[in-house]
Amino acid sequence: MDSFYSLAQGFSTALEPHNLMWAFVGTFLGTAIGVLPGIGPALTIALLLPVTVNVDPTGAFIMFAGIFYGAMYGGSTTSILLNTPGESGSMMTALEGNKMARNGRGAAALATAAIGSFVAGTIATVGVTFLAPPIAELAFIFKPQDYFALMVLAFMSVSVVMGTSRLRGFIALFLGLALGLIGIDGQTGVSRLAFGLPDLLDGVDMTVVLVSLFAVGEALYVASRFAFAPPHLNPISGGLWMTREDWKRSWKPWLRGTALGFPIGALPAGGAEIPTFLSYTIERKLTRHPEDFGTGAIEGVAGPEAANNAAAAGVLVPLLTLGLPTSATAAILLAAFQNYGLQPGPLLFINSGDLVWGLIASLYVGNIMLLILNLPLVGLWVRLLLIPRPYLYAGILIFSLVGIWGVSNSWLDLVLMFTIGCLGYVMRVYDFPIAPVLIGLILGPMAETQFRRALAIGQGDPLTLVSTPLSAVLIAISFAILIVPYLLRKMNARTHETRTSSVDSVGEKNSDGAAS
Repeated sequence: MDSFYSLAQGFSTALEPHNLMWAFVGTFLGTAIGVLPGIGPALTIALLLPVTVNVDPTGAFIMFAGIFYGAMYGGSTTSILLNTPGESGSMMTALEGNKMARNGRGAAALATAAIGSFVAGTIATVGVTFLAPPIAELAFIFKPQDYFALMVLAFMSVSVVMGTSRLRGFIALFLGLALGLIGIDGQTGVSRLAFGLPDLLDGVDMTVVLVSLFAVGEALYVASRFAFAPPHLNPISGGLWMTREDWKRSWKPWLRGTALGFPIGALPAGGAEIPTFLSYTIERKLTRHPEDFGTGAIEGVAGPEAANNAAAAGVLVPLLTLGLPTSATAAILLAAFQNYGLQPGPLLFINSGDLVWGLIASLYVGNIMLLILNLPLVGLWVRLLLIPRPYLYAGILIFSLVGIWGVSNSWLDLVLMFTIGCLGYVMRVYDFPIAPVLIGLILGPMAETQFRRALAIGQGDPLTLVSTPLSAVLIAISFAILIVPYLLRKMNARTHETRTSSVDSVGEKNSDGAAS
């Protein structure tokens, strides 16, 4: 009953005219940037952080949530009509959606994506509503060693799962940890990695790093690989509504995609890629129309899109209840909370209940807005792709410079933005993941604080880090994430060698028998 009462209070906040305006702005912007390849919700929220300093926290986070949700949907439009996913979570949608568009069924693909996003987003938001408060209450029993073990798990999972190489993932993580150490040590008062520069004693501003890695690095990357060929748009044909057969084939994939996306999105490094891939695989196995897969199966659009949007809601559960970001966008949202002097976690529901429940209620409102916006305005979103990229990314760079200068009025921050932006470009070129840098930068200082507290309580005994059942389990899982993939590869290699040697020996015996 407490959740129902709190949600009702949240709706009274979310339905205020100025908050409805922020929700509309967020969903509109989110859909627009989701359509544009390379410009995701992380970049957009990072760019808006300096601008929204004077906006009240509730309105700002309602807008950020709208951007997050809108971008998850917007990527499906270009996936279907252009075979160009605007977001990584929309990659699987492109497989069948673009085939449907080429066959003249682009409207049905866009409709099932929009309705599936609405269904999954609404169901997943119900999950956030009723699961977040009890998880937040459980967090009160966490001890320092439990929090430290939880952050170690986040470090390990993000570094191992994201990117093409574990080595690159750990290099990115340690880079973020190093950036987080810059400034004055809160417990000893000693200056660390400041190199005698007074402006660095307060540490590196989070907004500078976010804007540098996403805006500057991405702009340099696109500029170095700019393609002059105009995009080829598939026509939207067949009306805006699905047939009865399309509805029949879509509703089960919507529910299955939601069931996959929400829990996986809540896991560290779960993201949207894993549940969308699993959803596509499951729908391909369960379909009664296997002949359509590869030529335009509507189940291959409905399931992954539902999983994509449900995963977006799942990300909010560990962020709001434990202060644990599980994706790059969640890390930027955590930075936004900290910019307003708020720390996500169990106390957030007590100290800032109006903000949290207003944010959760706005997710319901935003889902309805997305459905209303996206069905009739698909043609408008696709036309955004005709904006020349030089103009688009030049505008992003100028916006970044003005935003950073407006926040700090510091030349050092501009130099840092350029330097870290060049580093972001190098990481992009050599396929280093960005998320571990952000996770290390944000969670590194928090992990250090909990580590020191745990050792202080245990009088310096390192075994205190695994002295509680929860911390021992989390540390064990962390090591398993690190070691098990290596062991599995070794076992597979040995199995392959054994099979190869046995086949060779059989071949030699057969040749000897034939010779005799």
